[in-house]
Formats: sequence, C-alpha cells, structure tokens
Amino acid sequence: MNKQIALQDLGFKDYKQIWDYQEELFKGIVDTKIKNRREEAGLQTKNHFLFVEHPHVYTLGKSGDLSNLLLNEEQLIEKGATFYKINRGGDITYHGPGQVVGYPILDLENFFTDIHKYLRFLEEMIILTLAEYGLKAERSKGETGVWLDVDTPFARKICAMGVRASRWVTMHGFALNVNANLGYFDNIIPCGIRGKAVTSLNVELGVKEISMNEVKEKLLKHFTHLFEAEFF
Repeated sequence: MNKQIALQDLGFKDYKQIWDYQEELFKGIVDTKIKNRREEAGLQTKNHFLFVEHPHVYTLGKSGDLSNLLLNEEQLIEKGATFYKINRGGDITYHGPGQVVGYPILDLENFFTDIHKYLRFLEEMIILTLAEYGLKAERSKGETGVWLDVDTPFARKICAMGVRASRWVTMHGFALNVNANLGYFDNIIPCGIRGKAVTSLNVELGVKEISMNEVKEKLLKHFTHLFEAEFF
C-alpha cells in the first residue's frame, strides 16, 4: 500500500485543461491496476492531489438537471463564464476565483475501499479546517458537502463536493469558498437545492480577503491526519 501522495499546486488554470489532466492521471493509475491484475506485475499505484483555482465556470454532474443553470449561452459569455457537462456525481456547481479547489486522484486500495468513508473524510477535512477559523461547520443529512447553520432558516453551503470513482480510483473533488464572488451562484440552483444560501469564508469572518495558501496548509494538515498519508 502506497500512502504517499504527489502534491501539485497548479495555480490559476482553465477548467477543461485541468479536467483533461485529471483524466490522464486517473487513467495512469487504472492502467497500472489492470496490468497488476492481468500480469501479477506487483506495481505500486500512484496517488495525486491537485490544488487549482479556476476562471468562472459552471459544471453539471452526470445526474444533474440542466434547468438548474439559469443562463443561456449568450449570458454565459456576458458573465465571462464557461459551462461543462462532466463525469462526476452531483448536480450543478460553480468554480471561480477565490475558491480553493482540490482534486484528490487516489487509489483508494492504498487507503480503504469505502467511497462513503472517503466523502466523509473530505467533509471532515473541511470541517476541521473551518473550526480553526472559529466556524462550526457541519454535514447536512442527505446532502454531500459542508454547511453552516444546518437545520435553521439560515443554512448556507460553504463547500461543494462531487467525485467520480472507478476501480477504487477517484477524481474530481471539493471546492471551498474562501474569497469567492458569491454573485455567480445567483445564476444557478446550486447542487439542485432550492432555497438554501451559499457563503464564503471571508464573508463569514467579515474580512476582505483570507490567505488561500494558509487555508491550503490547514486542509493538507487535516487530510494527512485523516488518511494517514504523506505528501511530497
């Protein structure tokens, strides 16, 4: 079992470019696993973790409803945003500047073979990170992601998640609003959930900007502990 994870911070990059890169890394791990099973090659599978910040983009999961995007093609162009229908779970979400987006591309057979546990660990990483900023974040029953003030009229989502897994290899991941422009969420029904607000860490703390690098460091610290992993 290889619990070492190659960490890359890719900076500000186009969504499609990084989606293609994820697919390449994902395929590399799956191909190794197939070779091991066919030839008993005994090769070690790799793990990756990508941090990235995207230009304005809306993505729709494979089970999502296109009517949850409230913009037409012309309006997308006006907003400087792009749209992709992609191969993760979940409905529609937004990525953009001021978000910490993380894509763990892991062979879960190096850690544990339980996709629900994997999602709960990603949520826990976010919850523990937000606790360091004095926020009590929680899960919302039946809804993947991380929320504040669950079960109140003021419930608001701060982190969206959507993953794909095949042969116990993961891709896609989470998007934590740190200094996000929340106006872009007005153009969708986020995750297909009506009547619940979206928030960002800087808004919750009443400050203009929070260090993205500081947030990333905290996320990695908690990820390392939860997954008993090592980054390089």
